Amino acid sequence: MDGREPYPSDLSDEAWELIRPVITAWKAKHPSVSGHEGQYAMREIVNALLYQARTGCQWRYLPHDLPRTSAVYYYFGLWRDDGTAETVHDLLRWQAREMRRRREDPTAVVLDSQTVRASVNAPRETTGLDPGKRSPGRKRGIATDVIGLVIAVIVVAASVHDNAIGIALLDKVTATAPTATKAWVDAGFKEAVVEHGARLGIDVEIVHREPGARGFTPQPKRWVVEQTLGTLMLHRRLVRDYETRPASSVAWIHWSMTDVMLHRLTRTTTATWRDPPAGHPSPLSSRNTDEAPPGQDRGPAAAGT
Repeated sequence: MDGREPYPSDLSDEAWELIRPVITAWKAKHPSVSGHEGQYAMREIVNALLYQARTGCQWRYLPHDLPRTSAVYYYFGLWRDDGTAETVHDLLRWQAREMRRRREDPTAVVLDSQTVRASVNAPRETTGLDPGKRSPGRKRGIATDVIGLVIAVIVVAASVHDNAIGIALLDKVTATAPTATKAWVDAGFKEAVVEHGARLGIDVEIVHREPGARGFTPQPKRWVVEQTLGTLMLHRRLVRDYETRPASSVAWIHWSMTDVMLHRLTRTTTATWRDPPAGHPSPLSSRNTDEAPPGQDRGPAAAGT
């Protein structure tokens, strides 16, 4: 970050220390072809990835004072494919759970899916039409713990039924958090998911809407996963699925949740999109982007639309 003004998405010193051991250990095992450390500091590569996640800009539009697009994408692809992005995410999740005085792995999870439109980059064979929502694109299936931290993620065509998503998520939960014995799902997941959970030793409970409820109504147990999906959408890279490969979509969910957890662990907030009133501190200093001042709408810039 030497020689440039910081962006609101930049890692603080404290946040960098939380992930530095993983990134520097990876770099030590993967020196550049010439044997030297490389042109860019690893912290700046991560800063560029967090900038991309938060703003959702096209790769070619990364600011000139961040590492070159080719270098950032190079590391994004490597860390996506070798599991480093997920490793960083999982390490922070364990720390975030410990901060809340919980065990490393959860005993209960909450499952949900979200349909998002795909960009023209997405190959037709990886997209589809969600018949329920009548929306084309892809579906994100996520499993969270009861405090909203992501345990498992899959991205599939929107035409894939929630049963298949639920079964795949339960398999991933079993591999990632073998301590899980309880899961809550909505009515979109059917008995096939309940039966698969039973075979895995997970009691799957379908949470139904209250009779007569209209519009959005938070459901007992399940509201946590819905809140997590809403928080993720504040990262503009996730507002639409821009990725050619579903694996890249999964990686961006991991980087976005990494950003969320870094702020939680360091007890910091991101800057508001509003300019501060005269005589008040810069927005880089305190207020969370996810919150609006009392009585004011967040507006499209904060809502990620």
